[in-house]
Amino acid sequence: MQKLLMVLLAIVFVSCVPLATATSTEIPMPTATLASIRPTNSVVLTSTSEQSSPVFDLSKFAFPKSIDTTKHYLFYIHGRIIEEQGVPAMDPVFGEYEYQPILERFSSYGVVVISEQRVKNTDPIEYAKRIQEQVTTLLNAGVPATNITVVGASKGAFIAIYVSHFLENQEIKFVIMGICNAEIVADLKQNRIFLYGKVLSIYDSADYQYGGSCEEVFMLSEGNKGLSRYDEIVLNIGTGHGILYKPLDEWITPVIQWARDP
Repeated sequence: MQKLLMVLLAIVFVSCVPLATATSTEIPMPTATLASIRPTNSVVLTSTSEQSSPVFDLSKFAFPKSIDTTKHYLFYIHGRIIEEQGVPAMDPVFGEYEYQPILERFSSYGVVVISEQRVKNTDPIEYAKRIQEQVTTLLNAGVPATNITVVGASKGAFIAIYVSHFLENQEIKFVIMGICNAEIVADLKQNRIFLYGKVLSIYDSADYQYGGSCEEVFMLSEGNKGLSRYDEIVLNIGTGHGILYKPLDEWITPVIQWARDP
């Protein structure tokens, strides 16, 4: 009887050890702990994905590798804020500079849009020489001068003025927007910078700081006989320099009309 009791005790002891061991190794992490790890990780990933800005691919607006001489070509030279902030660029007063929507809007009219993001503190005169070379490449390939339009906004317009001055071509078209303030006009007159070609000026009547009429520059250039045609549109949108930040019909439409006119 005593032997039997000892055997039974041994069986119970042996069977209990694995059960205790198995229980201790297979205990799952408490639900609360899982919840504090998995959802947190997934939320972080989702949040990061949603907050990251989409990459703006400018490659389709690069200078074309092959040139179709039957196409209209439009160079768009952006404002200074893109140099300073990159894309996206946000002004506390004017909001986001809608660089990509502007380019896409121009493209929707069937013109070949050429544009690139300039680096910070780009020398405007040196950059104008770069655009001059690209325009000359189009001309040498057989693109008619009347099929080429250079559009500049703010600092981009200052660059466009120098492109016009360097090219000295009376048939190429230019649109300069939000640039002819008193300081800029005085600088152009002092340095005898003349406009050539067919030039359209656009600015908003509320642009008291940066924009203004280019009439004095037109008069100076007309006397030099390089300016074959010019016009000026004064918009009354009321957002001043902010009109350049969005692809508004009020300025997009006349730009396209200017580009399409023979």
